[in-house]
Amino acid sequence: MNRLVRWLEDYVLPIASRLGRIRWLVALRDAFVSLMPITIAGSLAVLIKSLIEAAQTHLSWTTFAFAMQPLVSISNLVWRGTFSLFAFFFALALGYQLAKSFEGNRLAAALVSLSSFALSIASVAKIKFHGDSVTIKNAFDISQFSTTGLFTAILFGSIGFAIYLACYKARIMLHLSANMPHAEQAAFDSLIPAMIAIFGVGGVNYLFQTLTGEYFGTWLLNSIQLPLVKWGQGFGTVLLVTLLVQVFWFFGINGLGVLSPILDSIWLTAQNGNITAIKNGHVPPYVWVRGSFDVFAWFGGAGGTLMLIVAILIFSKRSDYRTIAKIALAPGIFNIGEPILLGLPVVLNPVYLIPFLLTPVVNVAFSYWVSIMGLVNPVQVAVPSVMPPIIGPFLACNYDWRAIVLSIINMLIALAIWTPFVIAADKIANNNPKKFFMTQF
Repeated sequence: MNRLVRWLEDYVLPIASRLGRIRWLVALRDAFVSLMPITIAGSLAVLIKSLIEAAQTHLSWTTFAFAMQPLVSISNLVWRGTFSLFAFFFALALGYQLAKSFEGNRLAAALVSLSSFALSIASVAKIKFHGDSVTIKNAFDISQFSTTGLFTAILFGSIGFAIYLACYKARIMLHLSANMPHAEQAAFDSLIPAMIAIFGVGGVNYLFQTLTGEYFGTWLLNSIQLPLVKWGQGFGTVLLVTLLVQVFWFFGINGLGVLSPILDSIWLTAQNGNITAIKNGHVPPYVWVRGSFDVFAWFGGAGGTLMLIVAILIFSKRSDYRTIAKIALAPGIFNIGEPILLGLPVVLNPVYLIPFLLTPVVNVAFSYWVSIMGLVNPVQVAVPSVMPPIIGPFLACNYDWRAIVLSIINMLIALAIWTPFVIAADKIANNNPKKFFMTQF
């Protein structure tokens, strides 16, 4: 056990620490986080519409459904102003967060990022007219403003910002000595860097379109984004990411924070694809998405530690452990795991290494194959991460009662894995409390 911990400390911990200090990745993570109000609002619109449709279809509440049509219309409007423009908002957020990280003009950087994204997507839209496909030129393909264009927003938003930042730091700007208001002075300072960045990105796109006859954003979607999202549906990929999150957390590094750029770029894109499909009345195309990890494995926080708390309260005889578990219970119900991870602690505690790594992997593997077999709906609605277990899966799977059953089974599996180690920790601490304390630090 100690050899494994030392190996992880020597080879894995340095990688995690370096990743956590890369400012571009931190800005990418923060951009996704900052869009949570947009994500939740759009998902709530889907939930409301689905609930009203279910009441009409399954309960024959025709009058209720008719009376709720204004609410359905409002939900459609909310959807159109949130999820259908996800990449649009993300490009703004990314530029802002990058400027915040690199100490640039945040508003100017956000606008440069958005402009760089907008001029990189197709300016040709196709519509159906009397059964025929009609091509309209000089019109944005609005579908690429949704999560379809997310990778384009990441790539060209970053390129545009990088050019802008290089010019801004090099002081390539208009130097006006007049006593001007701050807002006007900041705008003039950013004028030339922003123009160079926008024209630079425009030049890249022009060359690509001239050489290939295809829009860069469309090529990026078909050649990189879709293959990556499909790769993220693989069983091995899902397990590997789950394991890495746990390993990082064991050393006190927020694994979700470190891997958030990967999790959100791949699995959040898939989740938004499912949400869009449900909104349009289609079958969700993806089995495993970003919310699947939260609702089926990370109940109580990373490691499924809510069941560790339950195991301590049921089986532990030590008053100090039970006191910590009682304190951590309420936060754990809302998937806040830090009190038990750092209070017991689980972090850097070799006694709990195996269950901490094993529990989420087993839960994810079981839930993955249950979803593959169609025994439960895939996650198709974004719910807040603080949504309690059982309720969260039920809502995330669009009112599927089978998700409740799966959630309970997963928690029982987690309890079975955690219990022997809780009992063992009691015995070790009772037999040699000093040695047990030293193994934790």
